[in-house]
Amino acid sequence: MRQQGKIIVQALRAVAANRDGTSDRGPHDRLLRAMFSAAVDSALPLHCVPPHLPSPPTGRTVVVGAGKAAAAMARAVEQHWQGPLSGVVVTRYGHAVRCDQITVLEAGHPVPDQAGVEAAGRIIEAVSGLDPEDLVLCLISGGGSALLPALPPGVSLGDEQELARALLHSGATVAEMNCVRKHISLIKGGRLAEAAAPARVVTLVISDVPGDDPSTIASGPTVPDATTSEEALRIITNRGIDVPPAIRDWLERPESETPNPQAVAVPDCRMIATPQLALEAAARVASEAGYTPLILGSAIEGEARDVGTVHAGIVHQILEHGQPVVAPCVLLSGGETTVTVRGPGRGGRNVEFLLSLLIGLRSVPRVAAIAADTDGIDGTEDNAGALIDCASLDRARSLGLSAAEFLQRNDAYSFFEATGDLVVTGATFTNVNDFRAIVIDAPSISQERPPR
Repeated sequence: MRQQGKIIVQALRAVAANRDGTSDRGPHDRLLRAMFSAAVDSALPLHCVPPHLPSPPTGRTVVVGAGKAAAAMARAVEQHWQGPLSGVVVTRYGHAVRCDQITVLEAGHPVPDQAGVEAAGRIIEAVSGLDPEDLVLCLISGGGSALLPALPPGVSLGDEQELARALLHSGATVAEMNCVRKHISLIKGGRLAEAAAPARVVTLVISDVPGDDPSTIASGPTVPDATTSEEALRIITNRGIDVPPAIRDWLERPESETPNPQAVAVPDCRMIATPQLALEAAARVASEAGYTPLILGSAIEGEARDVGTVHAGIVHQILEHGQPVVAPCVLLSGGETTVTVRGPGRGGRNVEFLLSLLIGLRSVPRVAAIAADTDGIDGTEDNAGALIDCASLDRARSLGLSAAEFLQRNDAYSFFEATGDLVVTGATFTNVNDFRAIVIDAPSISQERPPR
């Protein structure tokens, strides 16, 4: 099974090298790609699912799940489970993996669609009418919120889609978005666990959220919810979101409240892959290559362009003062930034971060970086992210491109497409959120400051 995982990672590397517009620019390029591959490898379901499987029950085992990694997780369960299985999982279009006993469905992400509505209904049906001797094995990963639109009375799919688009453009954090989503759903915020009672529920989670809060990942369908409908309404107001009347009406009804921690038993929820573990895997690659790794944080949030500016400031501090670490080094960070869309351009949060970083670096030598989403999809485009080096701004200027203008109109995808710096991997079948790595080389003798 480990060999099978290695094959997947090798394919990832080959696809990244051949499908994007970036040629191999040397050691920086190869090191950045190797660290990204190591981060993805650490979270592949083939590796992280089997050690966390529960013992088979005396009754039935029903597998359900949602997220970008759900199908690959289901396949890993099938390959390591002793006894019969049944169930259904839903994943994003293009992320399906063949299973023999578990039905795999595909649906829309990040905007829900009718296929998602039907999938949510089938999952609720699959866990209904079970006995205490039965086991529900729930497989959760990032993306599950959009893939499970279980609509409450009076709310249409069109209402949910309108809200989803507004949330995506509002700059709301993932926790804020999922607070709202949980309270307009009949499956999220612990409601799936309610439907499965009295069966035992075990949830395996691949985390894609800052802090690894299981009630936030995929909006916590099997985890009690400490948020309230009042909070959801406050978020809508604070973010200036104009929601459909049917959604506001539902949120003002007591039925919209989710099961709270005081009313629900402590869930058996097992965190099997996290952003921190992915960064640690990348750090080992950096160390082996002779670079000192510094993990800045696995739960970094904020506007992508602001986070890029801060990272650029840290790079300058290292180059000029050798703080907080001395080059050669690699800065690593993860989490989930946001993009408040103000312009008509294309691009996700990783390329927006990278374009801001590029501007902040000002073509300094000895620096290269990658920012990419570990699921292989940055926002709604076909790329995972992009790569830059100290010559990226010069290449852009030679093409007549202004990095600042592209950033202003949220068009980082078009910028890096033109410069040939996009990283395109295709679906990775996992998701531990954003991965960022900045390589800083030691100065050559000629670059060192002369003694005073």
